[in-house]
Amino acid sequence: MVLTDGAWGTELQARGLGLGECGDLWNLTRPAEVEAVARSYVEAGSGIILTNTFRANRRALAAYGAAAAVGAVNRAGAAISRLAAGGRVRVFGSMGPGGNREGFLEQARALADGGVEGLVIETMTDLAEALVALGAARMVGLPVVVAMVFGGGGVTPEEAARELTAAGADVIGANCGAGIAGYASICRRLRAATDRPI
Repeated sequence: MVLTDGAWGTELQARGLGLGECGDLWNLTRPAEVEAVARSYVEAGSGIILTNTFRANRRALAAYGAAAAVGAVNRAGAAISRLAAGGRVRVFGSMGPGGNREGFLEQARALADGGVEGLVIETMTDLAEALVALGAARMVGLPVVVAMVFGGGGVTPEEAARELTAAGADVIGANCGAGIAGYASICRRLRAATDRPI
């Protein structure tokens, strides 16, 4: 078992991020605050920490007038988390929904250029979008984790596990959505449908 980090948005909000603001842009404007979050997860015992890049794809950043900053935001996010990791823990790049194939590939390349050791495609509610993101992410040659949100009548854990395995995900998981009490059951269902780590 490997412990990863926790929430980023709420931690940045506790440090002054306003509702509706893009926390990913803090990689450029308030890097010390971002590093403090990453460092807190290292000190808490995480074996892997993520980058502050969940919404750092071109489509999401365009809503803040920052589409041209995709590369800079992702490379800075990788550098900040690597600095906080200090060589003691691994750093994986966070990629959230809202992109297309070109956007996911652009983000994955920028994170790889920044020195991450793997990619985490997370909080995906749409399996088709998750598969597009996975296909793009695999093109940079790093391990790829894909974590889906389950509940609300969407894709089942079994369906997701089978399709993501077939598409080449290295690790399959779940995040957000159902609440922590539901995750033991979700993990059992994922485990029954794939031989990949959960």
